[in-house]
Amino acid sequence: MVIAIFGLTMLFPLVIAEGMGDAARHAYDKAVLITIGSGIFLWLFTRQNKRDLRSRDGFLLVVLIWTVLPIFAALPLLIYLPGLSFTDAYFETMSGLTTTGATVLSGLDNLPASINIWRAQLHLLGGLGVIVLVVAVLPLLGVGGRQMYKAETPGPMKDTKLTPRMEETAKGLWVVYLSITLACFVAFWLGGMGWVDAVVHAFSVMGLGGFSSHDASFGHFDSVTLEVIAQGFALIAGMNFATHFLAFRSRSFQPYRLDPEMGWFLLVVLGSCLGLALFLWFKDVYVDFPTALRYASFNTISMATTMGLATVDFNLWPYFAGLW
Repeated sequence: MVIAIFGLTMLFPLVIAEGMGDAARHAYDKAVLITIGSGIFLWLFTRQNKRDLRSRDGFLLVVLIWTVLPIFAALPLLIYLPGLSFTDAYFETMSGLTTTGATVLSGLDNLPASINIWRAQLHLLGGLGVIVLVVAVLPLLGVGGRQMYKAETPGPMKDTKLTPRMEETAKGLWVVYLSITLACFVAFWLGGMGWVDAVVHAFSVMGLGGFSSHDASFGHFDSVTLEVIAQGFALIAGMNFATHFLAFRSRSFQPYRLDPEMGWFLLVVLGSCLGLALFLWFKDVYVDFPTALRYASFNTISMATTMGLATVDFNLWPYFAGLW
């Protein structure tokens, strides 16, 4: 059923393709039918074999999910781009789902909107998948999700239950994740992006992936306003979502003040932005400090949070700056 549910997520770019009349709409028609049909067939074929999952079954299931889903995710690319090899298509979608952000495609500016949105949507789904895996799936496998959560969460919040049940926690994190993503989209749109670019980059920023709808990545926009928006949401996406959940639920900033991880994270990242900006300015890479700070801060935050978007060619910087 995971495959069938994954197929339903293709309906979003399908609706966009049909609404805009772009050339990829027929690719999504076929991809949705193949994916949902395959999922339902496998479910019907195996539904009689019901038994409790053991730990090794669960680990195998997780591995299969992360290796099989990119095959179905690649279908729209393979159908729309017949010259694209299966290896390249699989690499692209695996990179998207795992939020790696490396791409083998070029000419992104000329791709249909639905294709670029699907690529970025894989980042969003990949980010959600990690959340659900940690707080919902692992406890079902007897891995000790609650103990893992306490072990991985620093500070006073490690002894605070987000909700009584892990399933409720997963749903709550989904709501927070999607709410912040919607806010990111609105901010980009109000900042001057077209709605397609706003969708693509909101998904990419919140998924901390790096896919863009332009070959020049975020540098295509050359907008300080949009760069500041992207940096802000990248920092939010790079923080502990349990902290965001508690802040949303309590409607208070207190959880942020109690989270030492967030304080150190911001101190290191923002301190690095300032230090790198000063270095680039002293090395005369940029003519003034504000310009150095603009490019240093965006690309430092992008790398530190693994957002992956770029506004400058790092090869133009001194070696030490790129290494930093």
